[in-house]
Order: sequence, then structure tokens, then C-alpha cells
Amino acid sequence: MLASLRKAGSVARAASAGQKRFLSIHEYQSVTLLNSYGIPTPKSIAAKTPQEAYEAAKQLSSTGSVIKAQVLAGGRGKGHFDNGLKGGVHVVQSPEQAKELASKMLGAKLITKQTGAAGRVCNAVMLAERRDPSHEYYVAVLNDRNVGGPVLVASAQGGMNIEEVAAKDPRAIITTPINFENGLSKSEALDLATKLGFKTETSRDEASDIFIRLYKIFKDKDATQIEINPLGETADGHALCMDAKFGFDDNADFRQKDVFALRDVTQEEASEVEAQKYNLNFIKLDGSVGCLVNGAGLAMATMDVLALHGGNPANFLDVGGGATPETVKKAFEIIVADPKVKSIFINIFGGIMRCDYIAEGVINAAKELSLKVPLIVRLKGTKEAEAKEMIRKSGLKIIPFDDLDEAAHNAVKLAV
Repeated sequence: MLASLRKAGSVARAASAGQKRFLSIHEYQSVTLLNSYGIPTPKSIAAKTPQEAYEAAKQLSSTGSVIKAQVLAGGRGKGHFDNGLKGGVHVVQSPEQAKELASKMLGAKLITKQTGAAGRVCNAVMLAERRDPSHEYYVAVLNDRNVGGPVLVASAQGGMNIEEVAAKDPRAIITTPINFENGLSKSEALDLATKLGFKTETSRDEASDIFIRLYKIFKDKDATQIEINPLGETADGHALCMDAKFGFDDNADFRQKDVFALRDVTQEEASEVEAQKYNLNFIKLDGSVGCLVNGAGLAMATMDVLALHGGNPANFLDVGGGATPETVKKAFEIIVADPKVKSIFINIFGGIMRCDYIAEGVINAAKELSLKVPLIVRLKGTKEAEAKEMIRKSGLKIIPFDDLDEAAHNAVKLAV
């Protein structure tokens, strides 16, 4: 993502920073979406078996092809698979080689800078016709908080890490505000193509059309980010989108059914997928203290105070103001299922949320799961006295605290 493009405003990562989650789709799905809007790309074919990869490479034999692992992570070309295969992107010399590479990629986990050591499973590959560009450009459409609307971010230095380009030469980044309702005009788009240095009248015209249509997708599909890297100019003077990365606003899933039907949950943390089913705001982390909190602000403060006392949270979990004993029980189950969790810290402020609901859910879960790890509870607010009495009568080994620092200190101590 475009995490450090300050000159471009609130670039890709910042564009989605206010969201709990956002949908990403695979490259082959992105290509289909681009083509549906008349945006040119190299011919591409998805394959989910080695034999399908073989057949796809045969269809593309006149131009040669490239095989790309379809994993939702950047840095695929420099990554490696857990079975030893180096690189998630390879030039294919023959259909037989495509079949061999696919057999090693499919079902294996690709590990890149963005996936962490666990990697992500590759369930599909994409064969794309080989089109070697004479020059590579970068283009993205995203929301800019400073501008207060969408912008098109572009650079003549494409095909590489755009963050590094921005750090070394901020002037290489061109940011063009876009009128939300009307989009880019043809003259604005042509002016940008000229500034970027497209060499022929044809490629400038095609690039300008691409800019205009990318924004149309962005607006029509409630995207948070569209990133094309590279946008290639071919030796015969044409413009092609040669890679694509899309992000979509989760708040729009009710009106973007076709897009959200493309979601691949195998690329996501299983516990986060399960939590979403119960409207729990859950993100898995690497620590040893499980957290169950209500309210995003309190959840962040809870993680901070655990860190202050030398601990590391195992998760971010906001059960929200509308939680019930059943959803609290499910949240508890998700936390306990993590083998790294050595203690659990429940920190509840009962405003909208009732403390006795939390207590009921925790008691039920602790009994059903035969809880072995220490459980530290801090409850304040609505129905606090009733909740504490329920915990006292439960007979379970639940350690209550009123002071936040004291509670956090003990949660960390018991997690060692």
C-alpha cells in the first residue's frame, strides 16, 4: 500500500485507516473488473489445477506467458513458498513448465514481507500473456483526507515500490484532485498523461481513458483503493494495466453484492472470519494476554496499559455496545481457542453495555470450556454490583479488580 506518500495526501493505507476491515480481491478478479469497464489488460486466465494452468499456457503460447500466484499480499515476486519454491511470479517457457510450477504453487503457502512467517495459501494461479512494456508507470485512485475527496496519484516511476520513490523524490509523484460527481475531464486526463511522459498520441489517449475509467470503477463500486503498478506503455505505443490491486469499503457490502461475492476467506485469519459472523470487532495479534473489551477506544487503551506493564495483547476485541451473553460467550470462545493465550483480561465499562450481560456470558463460557488460563475481570458502570455478585456466586476462579493498572499488571504477570 501507499503508506508513506505524504505528498499524495492520505494514501492507500490512510484511506482505509478508519475502517475495521476492507475487502481485497485477487488479481485475476481485478482484471475481470477492469475489462468490464473497457480498461485494457494483457489477456489473462485463472487456473485452480495444474492441468488448467497447462491449458491456459497453451492458449497463450503465441505470446508466451507469466504465471502469478493468487495470494492477497504484496511482494509476491520476491516471496517464497513453504515447500521451497522461490518466487510467486515466474516467466513460463512452455505449457509443461506452467503445469509444473502450478503444481508447486497450488495448495502451498506463499510467504512475503506482508504475510508474516505464516504465509497465505495459494488456491489459484493466473496465467497472463507476456507483454514487455517499454516504460512502466504507476497510478492509483484513493481518498485524500487533506483534499476532502478522491485523488489520482501517478508517477512515471512505476513497476517498483512507490513508497521508496516518494521518499527519494517527492516531485516524482503527481497528485490530481478529482471532482467527486463528474470525475476527471478528458482534458485533465490528457494533461496528466502528457506530464507523465507517454510517448505517442495513441498511448496518451489510451492512458487518459484509463484514468477516467478507473475513477468510474472507484465511485461505482465503493472502492477505497485502486492501484495499478505497473501501467505499461508497450513498444507499439499502447497503454495496458499490467497489475491491479483493489480495496472496497465494507460498509457498502449491502449494495455491492457482486463485488463482495468475490471475497476469499481462505486469505483471512480464521478467527477474524468467525468473529465477523457475530458482529465482533476482532483482530488477532501475537501476544499472550487475551483481551475482551467494549468500545474501540477502551480496547486501544487496554492494549496500551498492558504494554506499559510489559505485556503483549493476543488480540484486539471490541464486543460493542449491543453485545448479548451469547455474543460474549462466542468472543470468549474465540480468545480461548488461541494456544498463545496465557491469561485473559476482561475490561468493561458499562454505559450502553450492561456488566451483568458480560458476566453471564463469561461465566457460561468458562464453565463450558473448562477454562484453565487465569481470568482477570474489571467491570465498571451499569449493573456493576449485580455482575460482581454473579461472578462471586459462580464458584469459578475469576480474579476481580477495580483499578485498571492493578488489573493489567496482574494479567501480564499471570501470562508469563
